[in-house]
Order: sequence, then structure tokens, then C-alpha cells
Amino acid sequence: MAEATPQPPPSLDEVRKRIDAIDADLLRLVVERASLAHVVKAAKEAAGDGGKFGLRPAREAMLLRRLLAGPRNGAKPGLIVRIWRELIGDSLATQGPFHLSVWGGRDAGRAVEVARLRFGIAPSLRQVAKPEDALAAARALGGVAVCALPPDSAWWGRLLAEPKLRVFAALPCLAAWGPLSALAVAEVEVEPTGADNTFWVTDAGESAKAVEQALSRDGVAATLLVETGGLKLFLLSGYYQPDDPRLVRAPGKLSGVIGAAPQPLDL
Repeated sequence: MAEATPQPPPSLDEVRKRIDAIDADLLRLVVERASLAHVVKAAKEAAGDGGKFGLRPAREAMLLRRLLAGPRNGAKPGLIVRIWRELIGDSLATQGPFHLSVWGGRDAGRAVEVARLRFGIAPSLRQVAKPEDALAAARALGGVAVCALPPDSAWWGRLLAEPKLRVFAALPCLAAWGPLSALAVAEVEVEPTGADNTFWVTDAGESAKAVEQALSRDGVAATLLVETGGLKLFLLSGYYQPDDPRLVRAPGKLSGVIGAAPQPLDL
């Protein structure tokens, strides 16, 4: 049997025409999707939910995981996440108030970068001089605080006395974009997604290693993130409720869960 004659590759002009056609289709779909935000807003108002912040971190994470799990050939996770983060952020900003307050410590530029990577360009962004200012802004409708994790600030300890403000995102959201450098906080519901990390604070006087070992004996995998001012912030592998008995009997007199976040989407 004669071998099939290989087909010549398409010409550059043919490829460009195909790209132009795809761009036109993409624009049409993006415009259609963006317009649906107005429909969602009207539906929420009709249901009596118009005055609520529409941010749903768990739903977003599960959507992105589903997209990344599907066939995508040469489309890297970063491309998929960037596109959908922009779409989601634009939709939220259309539905109601949505604003970011960013405190970056000594690396303000990095904090702004990871905030935009996570929430897109649609929400307004304000840099603040103190983490307390960012947390105060997060108490307003549509407010999100993005605060860095430097070794000389225990701003996260304040969340023990803030029952409504919760950590809901660890930034950046892709491991390929660098190590954990900031946390996002808002008055939103924090729900499990199936692959999460919990943030837990303690004033235990023992060393971080001793606390990690104590938690490990109870089946909890913990990693110290920051220690300052007599407080320690740990990342716990998995989703833990604040009243989990394993955490209640962990070292420390003043301790508690301050939120949880999906694990990096590209792991």
C-alpha cells in the first residue's frame, strides 16, 4: 500500500485568517458573557440579594479547576486563569461595589501584582500605609483587603477578634507565579473546595517545631508561615472548622482559625 502523501503546512496567510476568525468569535462570546452580569444583578435584586457582595471564592476555584482539567493542548494554566479571573472580576464589578485595599509592607509592588493577578483589573485598587487600613476597608460592602506576610507584622492576629472578616485566598493562586506572599481577606463565606489550606493562629510559647509535632500527633499537617509579636501563623493542609477538636486541644491559650483558601490551582 502506497504511503499517504504528507499535507503541506498551511500558509502564514491562512493561519492569520484563522486567528482573525477566532478573535472575532472570542470577542462575541466575551461581550455576551460580560452582558450577562447585568442579568445576574437584576436576578439578585429581584430575589432580595442585591445588597450582598457576590464574591464566591469556592465556586470560582472549582470552576477554574474544571477548566484546567479539560483538554487545552498548548494553553498553559496561567493563560486560562488570567482570562477567567478577568472575566469573573469584571462581572463582580458590574454587579455591585468591588474594591481592593492593598498593603504590601516592604514590597508594595509585589502585593499589587498578586492582587491584580487574582482579581483582575476591574475592581478599583488603593494602596494603604498600614494593614489596619486595608482591613477597615474590607468591612465595607464589596471590600477586599490584600495584605503581605512580612516577618515583622502580625496583622493576621487581629482576625481572631474579627468574626466576620475571613482569609479566603492565598496569593498568588498558581504555584508557577511564585511562593505564597499575601492573603486576601473579606466578609465572605469560606467554603471547602476539596483541596484547601486552613490558616490557624496561636500564641503558644513552644517552638514552631514543637507546635507542628503536637498537631502532627493529632493527624494535622502544619507549616509555620510567620512568627512575630508572640503569635504564630500556621498553614494547615486541608479544610478545618474553627471548632475542630484537634485544634481546640492544640498548644496555646489564644488560638483560632482565621480562614481557608484553595490550594494553588496548578498543583
